[in-house]
Amino acid sequence: MIQLMSVNFDDYIPNWRTQLETIEYNVLVVVREGKVRYEINGEDIIAEQEDVLYIPQSTRRSGGNWKDTSHQKHTILFTLDRQEPTGIPFLDAGRFMKFNLSHIQYVYRRCERLYEEMRGGKSYRTMICQGIMQELIGMLARELEKNELAPSKRNYADTIKSYLLEHYREPIEIDRLAKLIHRSTSYAAALFKEVYGLSPIRYMHQLRVLEACSLLLHSDMTIAHIAHYLGYYDTSYFYRMFKKHTGLSPSDYVQQDDRSDMSMLFT
Repeated sequence: MIQLMSVNFDDYIPNWRTQLETIEYNVLVVVREGKVRYEINGEDIIAEQEDVLYIPQSTRRSGGNWKDTSHQKHTILFTLDRQEPTGIPFLDAGRFMKFNLSHIQYVYRRCERLYEEMRGGKSYRTMICQGIMQELIGMLARELEKNELAPSKRNYADTIKSYLLEHYREPIEIDRLAKLIHRSTSYAAALFKEVYGLSPIRYMHQLRVLEACSLLLHSDMTIAHIAHYLGYYDTSYFYRMFKKHTGLSPSDYVQQDDRSDMSMLFT
């Protein structure tokens, strides 16, 4: 059904561009940082952080950096057996789509794993890559099946998310989040979970644990220092939260041989 052609990771490439052409394959684009501009069948499309694009075969497409800035994105090129439908509505429709996903951090990690597997030569590589790709397509299809959210709900949820991204190291109170959108605490918590699939507090812990993973690998801070830096003034509580989200203790995470598979995070 799905045949992978290539998986790429564009990491802040200066002067990145693709020529205008009618593509003979399908492209899945997942933007991590910055903005990228595409021309899709004569229409200008700007994609930014957390946007996902599906560009189907036979699309007239070109692309380039947005306003001379660079970006990070994953691109997956694949073909489909056109002799029979896939059963995935957005693939079978063959139309360009741009959308967001609730669990974008998980999607980033699956794209990372797919990129690494495609570049490696380990046994069962083809089977593993096919499985990851099918998972990504399934996640997109499931997301598109959800009922359309009212714009006001999306705006409220995005306001809360933006606050959490800026203040996740600080103590977070639901009352404070509710005041941001001038709604009750129960409404704010339920709304965020409806849009993003998890509670605001769980999302805060996930942000902290993700930052902890980076600090454990790329800094000389002690575990106790990292815990305090991230707002966990009880180191044993930090240990419990880290293991809850990653399945590993901080020490085991540092010592493991293969940290490329981040799929255990945020489950």
